[in-house]
Amino acid sequence: MIELKASQGAGAIALRHRVVQAAVIGATGYAGCELLTILARHPDASVACLMSSGRDGKKAMPIEDSHPKLRGRFSVLCEPLDVEQIINAGPDVVFLATPHETSHQIVPQLLDGGLRVIDLSAAFRLRDQSAYLQWYEFEHHAGKALAEAVYGIPEFDAPRIARARLIANPGCYPTSVILALAPLLKAGWVNVSAGIVADSKSGVTGAGRKPTDKLHFPEVNENLRAYGLFRHRHLPEMFQELELSSRDFIFTPHLLPITRGILTTIYLRLSSPRDLSEIEGLYRNFYAVAPMVRIYPSGTLPEILGVANTQYADIGFALDQATERLILVSAIDNLGKGAAGQAVQNMNVMFGLPQQTGLL
Repeated sequence: MIELKASQGAGAIALRHRVVQAAVIGATGYAGCELLTILARHPDASVACLMSSGRDGKKAMPIEDSHPKLRGRFSVLCEPLDVEQIINAGPDVVFLATPHETSHQIVPQLLDGGLRVIDLSAAFRLRDQSAYLQWYEFEHHAGKALAEAVYGIPEFDAPRIARARLIANPGCYPTSVILALAPLLKAGWVNVSAGIVADSKSGVTGAGRKPTDKLHFPEVNENLRAYGLFRHRHLPEMFQELELSSRDFIFTPHLLPITRGILTTIYLRLSSPRDLSEIEGLYRNFYAVAPMVRIYPSGTLPEILGVANTQYADIGFALDQATERLILVSAIDNLGKGAAGQAVQNMNVMFGLPQQTGLL
């Protein structure tokens, strides 16, 4: 599960200089905007279809009505969600930046229509079908699609991603945690029984574009708030991918009064004495062929300013050799490597392109 693979794998579709035709569903949200921003500059992709799942009964509109920064970038209008219309358009890949329930409903139809899908919702991330009622408050009935979904961290499983019809794009918090912890856990260097604590802080766009009382400007500005203690929806995703349990691992998210970015600090104990050069060497070797992961040299730590508006994941660490305590610090842009950037990275793998294409 936690294994670094080559950047491309058998089964990827050879492009032969053909541009990937993409449909973006959920284009009016924050992740949709980030997807379109990346795809607009992608040398091997073009957006052929734009839709919004929240526009039932409304007319098609220019995407700049929702995102002024995209003015003049796309000739196609953003239309209300119509699955049959997507299938008839025949795109090479469909990005879903839609609510969990919407993705759950339409993914089987898209797969039956012969399309490949990258889903940015959580509707196909958890392999346990019964877990969705507990964590996402809906019953999951798309078992066939769930069984073939591939959890899409390109650094770990590129060959399966290349062959997949359905990619479950990871959550933003799990991406920051999993990338930081995976090398140590795979190597067996963590004293898991001593407990692992992950403390994460995210910008407000991580909560999506739909306004709520808790996201109102006066509630967020000049404030820092913990939430979702012991019950955040991303917890089972981290348990699943890192093969940890609630006895081993605690995760606490916080809301920062900034627009974008996640800083995650992880506290753990090593299973045996190590020095900083060994730890840095482990990470550099593990991510040697991972162009979107940057390992900081010993003595320096990542920060949100270094990743905001980029598609990178930055990882650093500090060690107290006397107590064998290690602190990991990872930073990502929640809309970039935590959502849209990772989705496009998955698309690149699916179609045999270098992972970093359009992302740098």
